[in-house]
Amino acid sequence: MTPKKARRKIVAYVESYDDILFWRSVLNRFEDDTRYFEVMLPSRKVLSRGKKSVLMNFIGDRIGPDMIACVDADYDYLMQGLTATSKKILESPYIFHTYVYAIENYQCYAPNLHTACVMSTLNDRSVLNLEVFMREFSTIVWPLFVWNVWAYRYGFFREFSMSKFCDVVSFHSISPAKGGQSALEALRHRVNKTVSMLQRRYPQGRQTYAPLRDELLSMGLTPETTYLYIQGHTLFDGVVMPLLTPVCNILRREREREISRLAVHQTQMQNEWSSYEHSICGVDVMLKKSSGFRQSPPYQLLRADITRLMAEVGRQK
Repeated sequence: MTPKKARRKIVAYVESYDDILFWRSVLNRFEDDTRYFEVMLPSRKVLSRGKKSVLMNFIGDRIGPDMIACVDADYDYLMQGLTATSKKILESPYIFHTYVYAIENYQCYAPNLHTACVMSTLNDRSVLNLEVFMREFSTIVWPLFVWNVWAYRYGFFREFSMSKFCDVVSFHSISPAKGGQSALEALRHRVNKTVSMLQRRYPQGRQTYAPLRDELLSMGLTPETTYLYIQGHTLFDGVVMPLLTPVCNILRREREREISRLAVHQTQMQNEWSSYEHSICGVDVMLKKSSGFRQSPPYQLLRADITRLMAEVGRQK
């Protein structure tokens, strides 16, 4: 027998192991003395993962107030119901999506990048303005991003796939010197060259590109925040890590030189070095622990969706 005052359990199915911590951090703010969440993968019996497994294979028609799905938006949000998966995600009140492409995009939220560097190196000096870099990066890639969404909207994704887009906008390395401008200029050249190619290859885009761009803008996407909507793994591994790794290397070397300069003798220097090494951690780990994304506009949309469902659950209690 379940006590009348027992808390209601809401099962939340997610796509992968990495998603468990993220969605736990999102949902725990909606727990109270009447309800709690259990975040889990779609099956405990097989290693099936991913959005398809969450939405189709396991949950099926059983999704409801006590069983929700929490998934990455990918491009499904941008498709606005033009595909079966997009339609399902947008119409079901029991499916929550990130609005940004994936959880990695939240982890790479620009206002939080400096904090991640500080957490990683225990050095608060600003080597370059990371927010400005991400804003410039986003503004440069925006026209090509719209073309990539266009390709998926109008059936040309095989010719201009997401992987091709990601190849153009990724970095092998970024020098912090002069605010990373050399990397941004090289990026601008690659983007302009690809946009020119697409304009020649798809002249029909003259009538459809601008309306799509305006629609994306009306949805809350902006040229300055394009990075939130590109493929998450590409953003994390191909943009943010090449940006933050050299910055953190500089900050760690500064701290190590300071220890060497201030140490009275060799033993003290070795002890301080050892203590410092044990106190720091990779910036990739710190990014995955970040919570600064809670201030972002897309997260506010996600929060509003969950709030509406919890109000409905409360009325059903």
